[in-house]
Amino acid sequence: MKIAVIGKGNVGGGLADLWEKAGHDVTRIGKDGGDVSDAEAVLVAVPGGAVADALDKVQGLEGKTVVDATNLIGAEPPSGFASNAEFIKSKTNGPTAKAFNINFANLYDQISKAKSKPGNLFVADDEARGTTEQLIRDAGYEPLYAGGLENASAQEAFIKPIFALAQSGPFFYRFAPPDEL
Repeated sequence: MKIAVIGKGNVGGGLADLWEKAGHDVTRIGKDGGDVSDAEAVLVAVPGGAVADALDKVQGLEGKTVVDATNLIGAEPPSGFASNAEFIKSKTNGPTAKAFNINFANLYDQISKAKSKPGNLFVADDEARGTTEQLIRDAGYEPLYAGGLENASAQEAFIKPIFALAQSGPFFYRFAPPDEL
């Protein structure tokens, strides 16, 4: 699959690496923007408060299947939208999903070592579901469908308690003890 990744940070760069290893053709787009016309799927992995500016610098988004991996830590979705995912859908007019925002990018290198696949929570339009599930599996996760895109704001808000748990101790190991990796 031809994938364009908007954002070269830990999430965008990490997922791009995993997808390249899985055999996908990945184009990486940074702060200067670019053209995603050739992509079959697009990942948006920029800071949540920067999503509008990032999308303004990208051409070829119309009708694309887009997966939103942004988080709204210290930011709100653009005015008039309940979530970044719904804002992104309004800009692309294509199938949209919310995924990869609950999993920690600093653990991407441990996915393949796990005895069982870790889960990746996602919400999606029906038309985006198949592509999103494939991208989740090809990154090494088990897809966990949590309903339609109308649930994106709840998934975006879910990161706050996840971060709180992570700050209280070795969060990841509460679910996958080191001897099970």
